[in-house]
Amino acid sequence: MRTLWTLAIVLVSMALVGLSALPSTAQQQGGAANLPKVDVSGSSSVPTGGAQKGAPPFTRTPDGKPNMQGIWDSPQAGWSAWDIEQHPDAFQILGGPGAIVDPPGGKIPYQPWGLEKRQYYIDHPIEDPQAHCYLSGVPRQWYTPFGLQILQPPGAPYIVVLHESHHAYRIIKMDGKPHLPASIKMYEGDSVGKWEGDTLVIDVRNLNGRTWFDMAGNFTTENLHVVERLTMANANTINYEATIEDSTLYTRPWKIAFTITRNTKPNNELLEFACYEGERDLEHYTDGAKLK
Repeated sequence: MRTLWTLAIVLVSMALVGLSALPSTAQQQGGAANLPKVDVSGSSSVPTGGAQKGAPPFTRTPDGKPNMQGIWDSPQAGWSAWDIEQHPDAFQILGGPGAIVDPPGGKIPYQPWGLEKRQYYIDHPIEDPQAHCYLSGVPRQWYTPFGLQILQPPGAPYIVVLHESHHAYRIIKMDGKPHLPASIKMYEGDSVGKWEGDTLVIDVRNLNGRTWFDMAGNFTTENLHVVERLTMANANTINYEATIEDSTLYTRPWKIAFTITRNTKPNNELLEFACYEGERDLEHYTDGAKLK
């Protein structure tokens, strides 16, 4: 129970760190970031699951592709930020569903050594890279608390995703060029995208194996391969799906899915986020690596 309570402290503390550092002007005006303005008109209702009812059909960019531009949130991901697996409602604020849809039981198909290592991390939550302000990686960046913004610059051979959390951003290459050499490893990996009809398919490789999927010790290796599929259900809803592969860690591929909903608050912007790589302040309000 002590470990579970520590997980709760970690998450709440991260949120407080990010919010407490915002300048007053940003809090009053909806953000200080000089980001492009986007049209966020449409239904103001943001349900916790499924496509937004009554939302208008999605529009298209000048080149005919679905227009995903705007500021988005992922409330339907449930409690995935805490634990991506299905888990019992026994953690107080941590309990609830995860995002895994395959296997049906909602559990990651670990090899035996993976389960042992995950248990170590469960007992040592201070090891979570996100707790020390390292980038969250793919797919965790999508369901980390706080919003994100998608940009599709006209004529550009890429799509950009900006995340409020941890100053993170991704450049999704749409020019047909291959992945970087396998020896180059990054927290966010190398994203190569293409359109399959109205679905944006993103192949992510070159991940560095230094990220987790959540705060429950579900770790990764540098052999992680993620294929993401983003499909617009309507103007205010994106259906997100990711297939996750790593034959060195899992017995089979597995899949997560949830919806991403448009933030329709007027003049909404991403805010500054005070979290810097290598942060050590976490040790001041937990027992750090001494947890048992």
